[in-house]
Amino acid sequence: QVHLVESGGGLVQPGGSLRLSCRASGINFRLHPMFWYRQTPGKQRDLVASITSDHSRSYADSVKDRFVISRDNIRATVFLQMDNLRPDDTAVYLCSTNYKGNQYWGRGTQVAVSS
Repeated sequence: QVHLVESGGGLVQPGGSLRLSCRASGINFRLHPMFWYRQTPGKQRDLVASITSDHSRSYADSVKDRFVISRDNIRATVFLQMDNLRPDDTAVYLCSTNYKGNQYWGRGTQVAVSS
């Protein structure tokens, strides 16, 4: 069974940084793309960043030059380093992957950016 567990969220002031982690189990992690989404109440989930099995990365325009996605295949973990955070980055951040035609999600970790 695929299991994704996020951690690292919290409250931070504008301009601050956070590093999110997502530990995966139940898959051969190194073979699968990994995604970070975020969601605010009443809105759809938006793709923030993705990283393929060969470490090719892509980002939403709103986070380019501020966020960096990376992966550690030995620890089966994907990271999202978030710098220069802004109030509009406030959201629940969710980790996701595709496996055998299905998309799997973690429960998410809350990020709040406020002074």
